[in-house]
Amino acid sequence: MPSKEIHLIGAPVDCGKRRQGCLMGPDAYRTAGLADALRTLGHTVVDQGNVAPDPFEDVAEPTVYARAENIAWTAAPSRAAQSACATALPIFMGGDHALALGTVHGAAAHAAGLNRPLFVLWLDAHTDYHTPDTTGSGNLHGTPMGYVTGREGFDGFPAVTNPVPHERIAMLGLRSVDAEERAALEATDVTYIDMRHIDEHGIAKPLAAFLDRVAAANGLLHVSLDVDFLDPAIAPAVGTTVPGGATIREGHLVMEMICDSDLMTSLDLVELNPFLDERGRTAQVMVDLTASAFGRRVFDRPTRAY
Repeated sequence: MPSKEIHLIGAPVDCGKRRQGCLMGPDAYRTAGLADALRTLGHTVVDQGNVAPDPFEDVAEPTVYARAENIAWTAAPSRAAQSACATALPIFMGGDHALALGTVHGAAAHAAGLNRPLFVLWLDAHTDYHTPDTTGSGNLHGTPMGYVTGREGFDGFPAVTNPVPHERIAMLGLRSVDAEERAALEATDVTYIDMRHIDEHGIAKPLAAFLDRVAAANGLLHVSLDVDFLDPAIAPAVGTTVPGGATIREGHLVMEMICDSDLMTSLDLVELNPFLDERGRTAQVMVDLTASAFGRRVFDRPTRAY
């Protein structure tokens, strides 16, 4: 992989759900050596510190949790993403997945300014295709894909002037999808690959087909990696564990293929809750996966004992 200018941007978002702890995620990645891992691979890495939310005054609602705070955490990361994408490859260190409300929004604005299409690779157990009107839990970390594709119900949020077309989205690793989300998605052109499909056909072919589409369109690629994409046996530090996730080898294969494509222009690392981790195990796994996305190969990987 050619040397990259990488900006690390902490986004300690912890309002997308009620279970607290993801605000510690950015510092966990720093402690686990994310910057050094990338520098060792020949990249220039600048830690930009943490983004702060816009000012807000939250008002309790019976159905939606922390709407005003989530709006504030959408506006600030959106500006940060649009700015960072212009000069570097940003890695957003979360924080829960509500941060993608802002990061994908900002990446889409950047892509529109270049007159290039933005594609999104969603590595997650969940589709996160709800809206504030459809979510049963009221937790807005389950809504980023609904928001950035332009679904209704996001009153008060920054306007989605550059919605991501459904045909430019691929979701890999799905295994916990609400019936309403499934019905809504099946009516779209989203590429969704659940774990049964991966078990039967493997993960490489559908990912390769999607990356080929990105390359053919001269697109930009935003990758959003949720800890719960992985099986909780190898990545336990997440409040939304779903058994049967991707193996460590499948995870590295995905990231190696992203590296080989040289298409990724921005990256989210989300839902790491260090309070639920085992001696930093999950943080280290996420750092290792990120290193694979930036050029580390199987022969280069250090041996670790947890």
